[in-house]
Amino acid sequence: MKHATFLLFLFTLSIFSQEPIEATLVKKTLLDVEHLVSVNNFGTTCYINNNVLYKNHNNKTLNYNNLQLGNIESANTFNPLKINIFYKDFNTLIILDNRLSEIFKTDFNAINDYKNVSHVSTGHDNTVWIFNQDIQNLELFDYKQKTSRAQTQPVQSQVLDLKSNFNYCWLLTKNQLYTYNYFGSLIKKLDNKGYTAIAADGENLVLKKDNNLLYLNKNDEQPAHIILPNIIINQFFVINETLYIYTHKTLYEFQLKIK
Repeated sequence: MKHATFLLFLFTLSIFSQEPIEATLVKKTLLDVEHLVSVNNFGTTCYINNNVLYKNHNNKTLNYNNLQLGNIESANTFNPLKINIFYKDFNTLIILDNRLSEIFKTDFNAINDYKNVSHVSTGHDNTVWIFNQDIQNLELFDYKQKTSRAQTQPVQSQVLDLKSNFNYCWLLTKNQLYTYNYFGSLIKKLDNKGYTAIAADGENLVLKKDNNLLYLNKNDEQPAHIILPNIIINQFFVINETLYIYTHKTLYEFQLKIK
C-alpha cells in the first residue's frame, strides 16, 4: 500500500510540477536609488529618488517632479511615449512623454464618474488599467475622454499587484491571479499559492513567493521554479527572458533558459 501511494505521489508530481529554470548571471551593476521603476536592454534606467522620477540614458538624465501632489504611488514606463505616474494621496494620474514632459492629467476626484483608485497600469492606445477600490473592480480608463471603455466583475479579496501590456492585464489578489484581455474579458483565473508580486514577460509571468521567483508560461497552470543565487529580491523585472533583480544597491541581470 505504501509503495502504491509513493508511485501515485511521483505520478502526480510529474504531471503538476514544471522543470526548474536555470538563470545565468550576465552582469551586476552598482546602482543606488530609492525605488527602481524600470530597466531595459538599451541602457535606459528609470527610478525615483526623493519623490522625483528620473530617466537616465547614456549618462543623460531627465526628471519630473510634482511635489504638491504628494508621494508617487507608482510609475509605469511600459509605453515610453506615455509614461504614467499615479499619486494616490490626491487620486491623480499624470501622463508624460518620453522627455518626461506632462501631456495629460486626470484628477479622479474631479471627473463626473468619481473613482477611488488604488492601482494603475498601462493599457493600449490612450488608456490605463485602474482598480476602483470602492466597487472592487478593474476598469480600462480612457484618460483623454475621461471615460471607462471596459469594466470587469468585482473581485472578492485584497489586491496585491497589477501588471499589464498592450494586450493583457494581470490582477493579483490575496486569493486569485486573474488574466484579462484588452476588452476586459476574463480569460484565466488561478489560485494564489502565496504569491505577493508579479512581472510580465510578453504573455508570460514571473511570480514572487517569499524570496523566490517562479516562471508561469501562458499555457501552463503550474509555474516553474527559477534557480537563483541566495540574494534578497527587493524588486524584479523581466524583458524577453532577461531577468533583472534589484537589491542592496546592486542590479543583477540574468538570462533565463526557457525550454
